[in-house]
Order: sequence, then structure tokens, then C-alpha cells
Amino acid sequence: MPVRDNPSLETAPLRTKNMPPPPSRPLISGMLADRLFGWLARGAAILTLLLLVGILGSLVVGAWPSIAKYGLGFLTSSVWDPVQDEYGGLVMIYGTVTTSIIALVIAVPVSFGIALFLTELSPAWLKRPLGTAIELLAAVPSIVYGMWGLMVFGPILSTYVQQPLQALFAGVPYLGAFVSGPPVGIGILSAGIILAIMIIPFIASVMRDVFEVTPALLKESAYGLGSTTWEVMWKVVLPYTKTGVLGGIMLGLGRALGETMAVTFVIGNMNQLSSLSMFEAANSITSALANEFAEAGEGLHQASLIYLGLVLFFITFVVLTLSKILLSRLQKNEGART
Repeated sequence: MPVRDNPSLETAPLRTKNMPPPPSRPLISGMLADRLFGWLARGAAILTLLLLVGILGSLVVGAWPSIAKYGLGFLTSSVWDPVQDEYGGLVMIYGTVTTSIIALVIAVPVSFGIALFLTELSPAWLKRPLGTAIELLAAVPSIVYGMWGLMVFGPILSTYVQQPLQALFAGVPYLGAFVSGPPVGIGILSAGIILAIMIIPFIASVMRDVFEVTPALLKESAYGLGSTTWEVMWKVVLPYTKTGVLGGIMLGLGRALGETMAVTFVIGNMNQLSSLSMFEAANSITSALANEFAEAGEGLHQASLIYLGLVLFFITFVVLTLSKILLSRLQKNEGART
């Protein structure tokens, strides 16, 4: 019988010819590209850290004459007298912290309400234009907010808020001092409200974005169990998005701490702390730097201003650190409940 040819022997060479060549070059080039990308990413991270260390080092070097003379006493002294060459940063630190706290107290609930309306309650035809309008508020220059606060909002605050409160609490212990001050609408409260208006677009935009990330299944399940809109937001959406919400609040706080021109217009720029009234003119770190740094001579005056910048850097660092600690504790508590 004739021996039949093995078909596998006939097709094997053809299959070998049709197979593509081994991907040696693409694999090597891909490995090089991946390694180059890793080096670039690592270099960007290292460069960021070097810039941070460089900024901190330059602030310490520039502020060293003031640090050497006053030490930590600079933080507790309210004297700021360039004529006598005596400096203390308590008034500026108090103004910065107080205006930022007022801004957060006002901006966080308003931003939460805006984000809640846009994600859960707004009709479809209004959601996009309203969201765009809120985002456009972030594009308004800070000097415009400052001019509006000085010429429009300040007189309104004085006429309809400050003067009626002073008349109502006249002679009342503590409350009378809390609302005392010249009825001009310029001071700590005015600066805090202007800062709140400025940071609302940032916080509201972040909250809206993270609320929309929440899976629809979770919200629909809560609604199906009979939950109200508030219960869904408070017990479902907020726990799911707490990291993003806190990040948005910290973004707004960073904007409030570092704002310069708007605060300079409406805070009063007075380096004396005569009372703890919310309507008293004061100063902040950023407004003091904007007003005095260009005219400050070399020596203790300039070093004290740089010392204020170092204090602001430290305040921002502490705020970010506390936010990280708060997030970690929230995650641990959530794991413990689970």
C-alpha cells in the first residue's frame, strides 16, 4: 500500500513561514519607553519635593534675623511698629485664622446645599446652566471681589447689619463688645463673608462632582427603603464621598488662607487688636505682605514680613496634616463598625 503523507509535516513549514517574527524590537522599545516614563515620573516627584524644601529654606533664611531676635514670642506679640523697629505677628495671625474660619462656616453649608440641589433636586433644563454659572464665579478676579466688597457690600453690611446689631446689643455685656466698632462695614466679618463668596464655587464644584460619582444603585436602594432625600445624602452619599468632600473643603480653606487682594480691600489693614469684635478693622498675613513688603527696607522689617510668610506656610501645612489625620480616623472608624 502506498504510504500516505502526513498532513502535519506538510503544513508545519507553511505555518512557520506565515508566523510573524518574534517581537524583539517592539518589546525592547516598550521596555525602554516604560522605564523612561518611570524616570520622568520619579523626577517630577523629586522636583516637587525639592521645590518645597527650597521654598521653606529660603523663607527660613530670609526670616532668620527676626527669628533670632523674637523667636516664638513673635507669634504672641501684637506690637507692629516699623518706626520703633518692633514687630509681632499676633494681629495678622488672628486676622488670617478668623477670616478663614468665618469663610468656612458660611461657605460649607451653602456649597453643600448647591451640590445637593444640582445632583438631586434640580430639573434637567436648569442643571447645566446653573452649574456653569457657579463655576464661572471662580473665574472672577479677586480684586473685583475686593472692590465690590469695599464699595457695595461694605455699606450694605454697615447699614442693615452692623448698626442694627449695635443698637440692639448696646450696653449688653460681651455681646455689645462683640459687635462694637466703627459703623463702616469694613473689618473681620466683611473679609470673612467676601472670602466665603470666593471659595463657594470651588467647594460646591468639588462636592457636586463627588456626589455624582456615588453609584445610583446605592441611592435607589435607599429611596426604595423609604429614605428621604436628606437621609440619602446624609447616610449614603456623604459616607461614600467623604474623602472628596473633605478635599474640596481643604481646597477652599487653602484659597481662603492665601487670598490677598480681596482681603486687603475689606479687612481694614489696622495692625492693632483693640477688641475681639467681628466688625473691628484688623489685618491678615497676606494683606500685610501686600501693603508693606514693597516699601520695607532691608533688615528687621523685611525679615519680619518673611517670618509672617513662614508662619502662613506652617499654618497651611498644619491644616493639611490635620485633614489627613481626620481622614485616616474616619476610615479606621468605618472599618471598626464593619
